[in-house]
Amino acid sequence: MNTGNPNGIRLSVVIPTYNKEARIAATLEQVAIYLAAKPFASEIVVVDDGSSDLTADVARAALTGRVPSRVIRREQNMGKGASVREGVLAASGELILFCDDDLSTPITELDKTVAALETGADVVIGSRAHPDSEIRVRQRRPREWMGKIFNLLVRLFVLRGYRDTQCGFKAFRGAAAKDIFSRLRTPGFGFDVEVLVLCRDLGYRVAEIPVVWCDARPSRLRIFKGSWGMLNDLRRIRRQARRDARRR
Repeated sequence: MNTGNPNGIRLSVVIPTYNKEARIAATLEQVAIYLAAKPFASEIVVVDDGSSDLTADVARAALTGRVPSRVIRREQNMGKGASVREGVLAASGELILFCDDDLSTPITELDKTVAALETGADVVIGSRAHPDSEIRVRQRRPREWMGKIFNLLVRLFVLRGYRDTQCGFKAFRGAAAKDIFSRLRTPGFGFDVEVLVLCRDLGYRVAEIPVVWCDARPSRLRIFKGSWGMLNDLRRIRRQARRDARRR
C-alpha cells in the first residue's frame, strides 16, 4: 500500500499505561499479531506514565522482534491525557489510534475505525452508548452510573451531541491528531472531553461508531478520587472554551 507518508507508516497505535507489569505483555502481543497481519506498515507507541513497577521493561521485551515500536518511559506520573498527548505527538502514522492498555475495546475494532477515516471522517470515536454497540461485560453499577452522570454534565455544560465521550478507543487522521493534541491542556482522565471540544472548535469531522466492549477489572480510575478529578477537568475545559470563544 502506498501511504504517501515518507516514513512508510500507515498506522500508529498509541497505548498509555501505568503499573501494568502483569498485563501489558498480553495486550501488546494481541496488538502486534493483529497489526502484523495487515497489508500496510504500522507501529506501536507505548507511553509508561511513571510506573513504579517494571511495566516499561516488560513492554520492551514483549515488543522485541515484532512490528516497529517504541516505549516512552515518563519519569513522573502525570495522567492519562498527558501520556496520550506525548504518544500521539511522537507517532509517525498517517492514521493514529489510541486505545486502553486493557483492550476493553478489542484491537479488531480498528477495522471499522479505519474504514470511517477513509470515507471522510477526521476523527472516529468508539461509543459504548451507541445503539449498535455490543457490551459483553458491563461495568460495575457505581462506575456505570458515574459515567452516565459525567456524560450528562458534559452535554449540559460543555459539549452536546456525543453519547459517550470517555471510551478509550479513538482514531485520527495524523495531521488532525497532531493539531489537536499539540493544543491539549488536560493531563488527566477528562482529556477526552477537551479533545472533542478542540475537534468542534477546529472544524474537524467526527464520527461516533459502535464498538464491542468488555469491562476489564480492576480499573485504575478510583470512583471518588477519579470523579472529583474529572469534574475539575470539566470545569477547567468549560472556562477555557468560554475564553476561547470570546477571543474569536
